[in-house]
Amino acid sequence: MISFLLSLVALVLGYFSYGVFVENVFGADPSRRTPAYTQEDGVDFVPLGWSRIFLIQFLNIAGLGPIYGAILGALYGPAAFLWIVLGSIFAGGVHDYFSGMLSIRHEGKSVSEIVGIYLGRQAKIAMIAFSVILLILIGTVFMSGPAGLLTNLGFTGLLAHPNFWLALILLYYFAATVFPIDKIISRIYPLFGAVLLIMALSIGSMLLIKGYEIPEIAFRSFHPDGLPLWPMLFITIACGAVSLSLIHI
Repeated sequence: MISFLLSLVALVLGYFSYGVFVENVFGADPSRRTPAYTQEDGVDFVPLGWSRIFLIQFLNIAGLGPIYGAILGALYGPAAFLWIVLGSIFAGGVHDYFSGMLSIRHEGKSVSEIVGIYLGRQAKIAMIAFSVILLILIGTVFMSGPAGLLTNLGFTGLLAHPNFWLALILLYYFAATVFPIDKIISRIYPLFGAVLLIMALSIGSMLLIKGYEIPEIAFRSFHPDGLPLWPMLFITIACGAVSLSLIHI
């Protein structure tokens, strides 16, 4: 339990120390107007309150990959604490922050477009091709994963069929993409983001209240199938430590 608590403290300290350092390196300017204001079009660029933006980004970052990865990574034992904490502070957090801020500095452009500005047309095309392939693969997982979970909730009839949930999720994806951001995403995402945050705090609180034992950090694998820490742990917990969030593509 001590390792778990120290990991939480390290994440908080990392945010207020290394996070501030990264922000200073980038040169963030709170008075600078973001593309939501300078390019407001009522569709893709819409000003939103900070609480909604926080919950939307929180849900984007804590998507299927980071959650599944961390859960599966727990099979390797408490060594996962080190990878998640150090990776989030020095890799994932920096990646996400710089990706978002670079987009803000370039009129809300995607990573592919920014790559084209600095590395040329061929690099842009290569990045677009990579992004399309990655989006197809991740989009498939982000559909099949939730559909599988919903199918196994004990429903009967049509609700017990995975194709029903796949079609429903695909319909939502289409609607969320086509409609203005303040019509669907800004209304649904904050709700699920709040639910996820409450769940995380509740689980963490019950771990302390009920006195569950969490093993201390040990540099060996606890995996029931005997899989090694290297490289399996780092592959399993990928998005949870070195973020590859779709919001940057």
